Amino acid sequence: MRPAAPASVAPVPAAGELRLCGLAAVRARFQRDPGSFQRLYFDVATGRKIGVLCRVLAQAKRIYRQVPGEELERIAGSVHHGGIVAVVTPPAVRPVTPEVVARWARDSAGVLLLEGIGNAHNLGAIVRTAAFLGVPHLVLAGDATAAQPTDAAHRVAEGGFEHVTLWRTEDLPGLIGQLKAAGGEVTGAATRGGAVRPGSRVAGRSLRAVALGNEENGLSPATATACSQRVTLPGSGRVESLNVSVAAALMIWEYLRINK
Repeated sequence: MRPAAPASVAPVPAAGELRLCGLAAVRARFQRDPGSFQRLYFDVATGRKIGVLCRVLAQAKRIYRQVPGEELERIAGSVHHGGIVAVVTPPAVRPVTPEVVARWARDSAGVLLLEGIGNAHNLGAIVRTAAFLGVPHLVLAGDATAAQPTDAAHRVAEGGFEHVTLWRTEDLPGLIGQLKAAGGEVTGAATRGGAVRPGSRVAGRSLRAVALGNEENGLSPATATACSQRVTLPGSGRVESLNVSVAAALMIWEYLRINK
């Protein structure tokens, strides 16, 4: 194992780099794309668990170093580094095209549509839930103020980003129209005013999507109108609404299940 390096050799990642913190996230990325690793830093305890990973990086002539805890915290930009930080190439976020929609329809895919999620931790929690429940596709609406798949989002997702394909659209209402034209059903989450009923399993296979909006304002009027149906999750009335990541879990469970 290489000796600890001084602080000056471990710069904060530049543009085009992403920091993954925690063993679960680092291992998930390594299993999917070991070639994306640029640098790896870890503490003594974690170093005992990543022998194979270090050997692969050594063969690829990539930097990997054991560093003191305070240096690991500086590299991570957070105290929540979990003993390991990998600097990797960020995942691609692909545009949704008509050809992609047609493929989703052929595959009877499950799709999660996110519009204006403002908090990176919420985005990470939603991705973790989507990966856990087997949702293969997640679309981010093109909004400069929305949360992006940053270091913080990846840290909360605990490796979930490695199991969900990210897509982007600049016209979410238009995309919903394409999904419906392809035979899909798009269910939008509404804080109030939507139908209050549980989801129903669909006989056979079909394209299904769930749309969730901003934590404060929900879906935009245009997006809500474009959905096949709008649903309000029933509650006790003691608090106004759920955190969007919790709402996402319930909506996925109820409206993206398909009988096979």
